[in-house]
Amino acid sequence: MSGDWRAAKRAATRRTIQQHALALFAAQGYEATTVEEIAAAAGVSHMTFFRYFPQKEAVVESDDYDPLMARLLAARPAGEPPLVALHAALRQTYHHVLAVDRDAMATRVQLVMSTPALRSRLWVAQDSTVALFADGLAARAGVAEPDLTMTAQAAAALGASGAALTAWAAAPERDLVALLDAAFAALHAGFGEPGGRPLGDA
Repeated sequence: MSGDWRAAKRAATRRTIQQHALALFAAQGYEATTVEEIAAAAGVSHMTFFRYFPQKEAVVESDDYDPLMARLLAARPAGEPPLVALHAALRQTYHHVLAVDRDAMATRVQLVMSTPALRSRLWVAQDSTVALFADGLAARAGVAEPDLTMTAQAAAALGASGAALTAWAAAPERDLVALLDAAFAALHAGFGEPGGRPLGDA
Protein backbone atom coordinates (compact mmCIF):
# COMPACT_ATOMS: atom_id res chain seq x y z
CA MET A 1 0.00 0.00 0.00
CA SER A 2 2.81 2.43 0.90
CA GLY A 3 4.41 1.80 -2.48
CA ASP A 4 1.14 2.58 -4.25
CA TRP A 5 0.76 5.77 -2.22
CA ARG A 6 4.27 6.92 -3.09
CA ALA A 7 3.72 6.20 -6.77
CA ALA A 8 0.43 8.13 -6.71
CA LYS A 9 2.11 11.04 -4.93
CA ARG A 10 4.92 11.13 -7.47
CA ALA A 11 2.44 11.04 -10.34
CA ALA A 12 0.45 13.89 -8.77
CA THR A 13 3.59 16.00 -8.29
CA ARG A 14 4.63 15.34 -11.88
CA ARG A 15 1.20 16.41 -13.16
CA THR A 16 1.29 19.55 -11.02
CA ILE A 17 4.69 20.59 -12.35
CA GLN A 18 3.63 19.94 -15.94
CA GLN A 19 0.33 21.82 -15.55
CA HIS A 20 2.05 24.90 -14.14
CA ALA A 21 4.76 24.74 -16.78
CA LEU A 22 2.25 24.59 -19.63
CA ALA A 23 0.29 27.49 -18.13
CA LEU A 24 3.46 29.60 -17.94
CA PHE A 25 4.51 28.65 -21.47
CA ALA A 26 1.08 29.66 -22.78
CA ALA A 27 1.13 32.95 -20.87
CA GLN A 28 4.67 34.18 -21.47
CA GLY A 29 6.24 31.90 -24.07
CA TYR A 30 8.41 28.81 -23.87
CA GLU A 31 11.77 30.52 -24.29
CA ALA A 32 10.94 33.25 -21.76
CA THR A 33 10.00 30.77 -19.02
CA THR A 34 12.70 29.45 -16.69
CA VAL A 35 12.84 26.25 -14.69
CA GLU A 36 12.99 28.37 -11.55
CA GLU A 37 9.67 30.02 -12.45
CA ILE A 38 8.06 26.66 -13.12
CA ALA A 39 9.28 25.23 -9.81
CA ALA A 40 8.06 28.28 -7.89
CA ALA A 41 4.63 28.15 -9.52
CA ALA A 42 4.32 24.43 -8.75
CA GLY A 43 5.45 24.90 -5.15
CA VAL A 44 8.51 22.67 -5.46
CA SER A 45 12.24 23.24 -5.35
CA HIS A 46 14.51 23.65 -8.36
CA MET A 47 16.07 20.27 -7.57
CA THR A 48 12.68 18.59 -7.27
CA PHE A 49 11.85 19.76 -10.79
CA PHE A 50 14.93 17.97 -12.13
CA ARG A 51 14.02 14.77 -10.28
CA TYR A 52 10.91 14.60 -12.45
CA PHE A 53 12.12 16.20 -15.69
CA PRO A 54 15.77 16.12 -16.88
CA GLN A 55 15.39 19.45 -18.72
CA LYS A 56 12.75 22.04 -19.55
CA GLU A 57 11.93 20.45 -22.91
CA ALA A 58 10.89 17.23 -21.19
CA VAL A 59 7.92 18.99 -19.57
CA VAL A 60 6.39 19.40 -23.03
CA GLU A 61 7.53 16.05 -24.42
CA SER A 62 6.65 13.82 -21.49
CA ASP A 63 3.36 11.92 -21.61
CA ASP A 64 1.86 8.45 -21.27
CA TYR A 65 0.38 8.36 -24.77
CA ASP A 66 2.84 5.91 -26.35
CA PRO A 67 2.45 3.22 -23.66
CA LEU A 68 -1.33 3.61 -23.85
CA MET A 69 -1.23 3.32 -27.63
CA ALA A 70 0.96 0.21 -27.39
CA ARG A 71 -1.49 -1.46 -25.00
CA LEU A 72 -4.45 -0.61 -27.21
CA LEU A 73 -2.66 -1.90 -30.30
CA ALA A 74 -1.89 -5.18 -28.55
CA ALA A 75 -5.57 -5.53 -27.65
CA ARG A 76 -6.85 -5.19 -31.22
CA PRO A 77 -8.44 -8.32 -32.76
CA ALA A 78 -6.03 -10.87 -34.20
CA GLY A 79 -5.95 -10.79 -37.97
CA GLU A 80 -6.93 -7.13 -38.22
CA PRO A 81 -4.88 -5.45 -41.00
CA PRO A 82 -1.94 -3.46 -39.60
CA LEU A 83 -3.07 0.02 -40.69
CA VAL A 84 -6.61 -0.69 -39.49
CA ALA A 85 -5.27 -1.79 -36.10
CA LEU A 86 -2.98 1.25 -35.83
CA HIS A 87 -5.81 3.59 -36.82
CA ALA A 88 -8.19 2.06 -34.28
CA ALA A 89 -5.62 2.17 -31.48
CA LEU A 90 -4.79 5.81 -32.25
CA ARG A 91 -8.51 6.67 -32.31
CA GLN A 92 -8.96 5.11 -28.88
CA THR A 93 -5.89 6.93 -27.58
CA TYR A 94 -7.15 10.28 -28.86
CA HIS A 95 -10.63 9.73 -27.42
CA HIS A 96 -9.06 9.02 -24.03
CA VAL A 97 -6.65 11.95 -24.09
CA LEU A 98 -9.30 14.41 -25.28
CA ALA A 99 -11.58 13.30 -22.46
CA VAL A 100 -9.04 13.73 -19.68
CA ASP A 101 -6.32 16.07 -20.97
CA ARG A 102 -7.64 18.08 -23.94
CA ASP A 103 -6.33 21.54 -22.96
CA ALA A 104 -2.88 20.28 -22.01
CA MET A 105 -2.62 18.28 -25.22
CA ALA A 106 -3.60 21.30 -27.33
CA THR A 107 -1.07 23.51 -25.53
CA ARG A 108 1.71 20.96 -25.98
CA VAL A 109 1.04 20.48 -29.69
CA GLN A 110 0.90 24.24 -30.28
CA LEU A 111 4.16 24.72 -28.36
CA VAL A 112 5.94 22.08 -30.41
CA MET A 113 4.68 23.58 -33.66
CA SER A 114 5.78 27.11 -32.69
CA THR A 115 9.10 26.41 -30.92
CA PRO A 116 12.11 25.43 -33.09
CA ALA A 117 13.98 23.80 -30.19
CA LEU A 118 11.03 21.53 -29.50
CA ARG A 119 10.40 20.75 -33.16
CA SER A 120 13.98 19.54 -33.61
CA ARG A 121 13.64 17.21 -30.62
CA LEU A 122 10.40 15.85 -32.03
CA TRP A 123 12.33 13.93 -34.69
CA VAL A 124 14.15 11.93 -32.02
CA ALA A 125 10.91 11.21 -30.19
CA GLN A 126 9.25 10.13 -33.42
CA ASP A 127 11.94 7.54 -34.06
CA SER A 128 11.18 5.84 -30.75
CA THR A 129 7.43 5.98 -31.41
CA VAL A 130 7.83 4.40 -34.85
CA ALA A 131 9.94 1.65 -33.26
CA LEU A 132 7.26 1.10 -30.59
CA PHE A 133 4.50 0.84 -33.21
CA ALA A 134 6.58 -1.47 -35.42
CA ASP A 135 7.39 -3.71 -32.44
CA GLY A 136 3.67 -3.89 -31.73
CA LEU A 137 2.96 -4.99 -35.29
CA ALA A 138 5.71 -7.62 -35.05
CA ALA A 139 4.22 -8.98 -31.83
CA ARG A 140 0.81 -9.20 -33.47
CA ALA A 141 2.34 -11.13 -36.36
CA GLY A 142 4.15 -13.49 -33.99
CA VAL A 143 7.66 -12.54 -35.10
CA ALA A 144 10.58 -11.35 -33.01
CA GLU A 145 11.54 -8.30 -35.04
CA PRO A 146 9.59 -5.94 -37.32
CA ASP A 147 10.42 -6.10 -41.00
CA LEU A 148 10.64 -3.20 -43.44
CA THR A 149 6.93 -3.32 -44.25
CA MET A 150 5.97 -3.12 -40.56
CA THR A 151 8.32 -0.20 -40.00
CA ALA A 152 6.89 1.58 -43.05
CA GLN A 153 3.35 0.98 -41.79
CA ALA A 154 4.27 2.30 -38.36
CA ALA A 155 5.91 5.40 -39.86
CA ALA A 156 2.89 6.00 -42.11
CA ALA A 157 0.53 5.76 -39.14
CA LEU A 158 2.64 8.20 -37.15
CA GLY A 159 2.71 10.54 -40.15
CA ALA A 160 -1.09 10.45 -40.36
CA SER A 161 -1.31 11.15 -36.65
CA GLY A 162 1.14 14.04 -36.95
CA ALA A 163 -0.79 15.55 -39.86
CA ALA A 164 -4.00 15.39 -37.84
CA LEU A 165 -2.36 16.97 -34.79
CA THR A 166 -0.82 19.76 -36.87
CA ALA A 167 -4.19 20.61 -38.44
CA TRP A 168 -5.84 20.50 -35.03
CA ALA A 169 -3.20 22.77 -33.46
CA ALA A 170 -3.95 25.37 -36.13
CA ALA A 171 -7.71 25.12 -35.52
CA PRO A 172 -8.47 23.51 -32.12
CA GLU A 173 -12.21 23.87 -32.68
CA ARG A 174 -11.98 21.08 -35.28
CA ASP A 175 -12.59 17.45 -34.38
CA LEU A 176 -9.21 15.79 -33.86
CA VAL A 177 -10.55 12.27 -34.30
CA ALA A 178 -12.25 13.26 -37.57
CA LEU A 179 -8.94 14.74 -38.75
CA LEU A 180 -7.20 11.47 -37.88
CA ASP A 181 -9.85 9.54 -39.81
CA ALA A 182 -9.33 11.78 -42.84
CA ALA A 183 -5.55 11.31 -42.70
CA PHE A 184 -5.91 7.53 -42.54
CA ALA A 185 -8.47 7.60 -45.35
CA ALA A 186 -5.79 9.26 -47.49
CA LEU A 187 -3.35 6.50 -46.54
CA HIS A 188 -5.81 3.75 -47.42
CA ALA A 189 -6.67 5.44 -50.73
CA GLY A 190 -3.01 5.80 -51.65
CA PHE A 191 -3.51 9.53 -52.29
CA GLY A 192 -5.06 8.66 -55.66
CA GLU A 193 -1.65 7.91 -57.17
CA PRO A 194 -0.40 4.70 -58.81
CA GLY A 195 2.14 2.86 -56.71
CA GLY A 196 4.36 -0.17 -56.62
CA ARG A 197 6.57 0.69 -59.60
CA PRO A 198 10.28 1.27 -58.89
CA LEU A 199 11.54 4.71 -59.83
CA GLY A 200 14.11 3.16 -62.13
CA ASP A 201 11.30 1.84 -64.34
CA ALA A 202 9.77 5.28 -64.89
